[in-house]
Amino acid sequence: MLLQLLILLTTLSTSSSKPEPFALRISCGARTNVQTPPTNTLWFKDFAYTGGIPANASRSSYITPPLNTLRYFPLSDGPTNCYNIGRVPQGHMYSVRIFFGLIKLPDFDNEPLFDISLQGTQIYSLNSGWSQVDDQSFTEGIVFVSDGTVSACFHSTGHGDPSILSIEILQIDDKGYYFEGNWGEGVILRTAKRLSCGNGKPGFDEDYSGDHWGGDRFWSAIKTFGQSSDSAISTENNITKASVSPNFYPEKLYRTALVSTDSEPDLSYTIEVDPNRNYSVWLHFAEIDSRVTGSGQRVFDVLINGDITFKDVDVIEMSGDRYAALVLNKTVPVNGRSLTITLHPTIGDHAIINGIEIFEVILAESRTAAQEDQAFKENGAAKGGKNRVPNVELKEQDDAYARKNSMVVRALESVKNSLGLPLRFGWNGDPCVPQQHPWSGVDCLFDSKGRSWVIDGLIYLFSSGISRIFSDDLVFSSGLDNQGLGGFLPNDISKLQHLQSINLSGNSIRGAIPSSLGSITLLETLDLSFNFFNGSIPESLGQLASLGRLNLNSNLLSGRVPAALGGRLLHRASFNFTTNAGLCGIPGLPTCGPHLSTGAKIGIAFGVFFALLLIGIGSVCWWKRRQNILRSQRIAARDAPYAKARTHFVRDVQMARHHGQEHTRTATENGPTLLS
Repeated sequence: MLLQLLILLTTLSTSSSKPEPFALRISCGARTNVQTPPTNTLWFKDFAYTGGIPANASRSSYITPPLNTLRYFPLSDGPTNCYNIGRVPQGHMYSVRIFFGLIKLPDFDNEPLFDISLQGTQIYSLNSGWSQVDDQSFTEGIVFVSDGTVSACFHSTGHGDPSILSIEILQIDDKGYYFEGNWGEGVILRTAKRLSCGNGKPGFDEDYSGDHWGGDRFWSAIKTFGQSSDSAISTENNITKASVSPNFYPEKLYRTALVSTDSEPDLSYTIEVDPNRNYSVWLHFAEIDSRVTGSGQRVFDVLINGDITFKDVDVIEMSGDRYAALVLNKTVPVNGRSLTITLHPTIGDHAIINGIEIFEVILAESRTAAQEDQAFKENGAAKGGKNRVPNVELKEQDDAYARKNSMVVRALESVKNSLGLPLRFGWNGDPCVPQQHPWSGVDCLFDSKGRSWVIDGLIYLFSSGISRIFSDDLVFSSGLDNQGLGGFLPNDISKLQHLQSINLSGNSIRGAIPSSLGSITLLETLDLSFNFFNGSIPESLGQLASLGRLNLNSNLLSGRVPAALGGRLLHRASFNFTTNAGLCGIPGLPTCGPHLSTGAKIGIAFGVFFALLLIGIGSVCWWKRRQNILRSQRIAARDAPYAKARTHFVRDVQMARHHGQEHTRTATENGPTLLS
């Protein structure tokens, strides 16, 4: 008895010490934190995550969170806008759910259509009529977060402004929804359908008293697969083996079920899907029919699109008891536009099912910022997910690519800020992915050896629909010419080492041409014509051995054209330096005078400056001395009459004294005067 009590206390202590999963819920457009009934769920305010415009929201469905605000993104803000949410514990699996909203204003399109991507991978496109269907009012994806940031991007398709009601990031078990494929960092599971069979009321895990580690899933209710084809049953008995690791399904899911009928022994459910995709199907069973009391009384096959997927399923035998949960999973390719699940009885007359989950399996894009662990994708994962840590050598390679490509993205951000790119360019999120929505003006090429996208050009083909194929490398092309850009060209552009073409012609870019351009060794085309670049042409451009086209015409450049560039004209290179009044030194341009190096010019400038400084100081000193002399003269002239009078007075006094002395001496010498 004492031993049993000790075991019970240990179990309770272990369960109570289990940490709560990470959960972050954002009420888009909200300026303060919000709590919503009936569970007082906390939604954090929408602050410093993205751009766009906050607005009042109207609910599209009663299953959407009861929130009053949303955030929408007009096309003037660019075709792509993203929520970049940091400080998410890295190295774990998360369910990311995004609810869409309707703007509560009569002048707005009340049902915008747009694309959604997670972690740089497009996962969903809104369909017309989504606001009228409960489980289409949101999209949900299960993702692996490797770098502590969740990126959710919304791509305009020209049918209204993307409007987002809320975003939820809910941690699930790291082995949750593990299937036989390469599940982990290289895969995203998008929820296509989740059904609670035989249940008349939809709900979330929270409504079903589910474990928080389940991710608060939404279960659509379905009372029947078709008229007279089945019947709904339910029980109040406890269900064992339900809320267990790793998926923690709510026990209430298994308390209702659909059972086939005598007139229609097969149970069949069909869902429309996108063709040529893989789908992971999860089927939930518990024998809750009071008519079935033991194993061998109900046995059926499970077919997916006509192929037997599970044969001779005996729920009691496979789960171990009545009222015990059983979950079967299979990932299947689907070529057509429908996926049909059929349960065909082989022993007994009826089949039973409690729940269905269907996920689209999406291979995550290889991001430009190298968020993906390619070693995992290549080596796969061992059963149970134990092999999700890649080998050390490949991990070091991927870390190197991550550092390099992160630097590339920062360089693009520097170019964006320096040139003052308009919002309409939509330089948000990843530059190259999703492939359907690369950055406008950025040319992306997939490096099959490096297993990542690289920036290949900033070029002149201004059409998001243009693409080129170079062997196995796909390139997206669009341009930055004639776009009203200003500012200056930053030195950081040299960090885009894969650039082969740069076209910034027809803008209003000022300042010097960065000498760092000479380090982009693959550069073949450089077109900076019709701008306001000034200064001299950097000598470093002569080091670009692959450069075959250089347009610097119609700028404010001056000085001698580098000799290395002038000599290249003899080798069929196409260079244009015209309409720069200060350039000289090659045929077609004025002849240069004595050539001074940049250092000599700087030295002369400093010498002239110091000479002028000394002349200025000497002039000031001379002027002050002159002023002092003049001041002294003025004072002297003003005091002259007084000085003259004083001089006469002194002289008179002195003469008087002298005369008195002489008179006294005479009297003495002559003796006393006798009176007569």
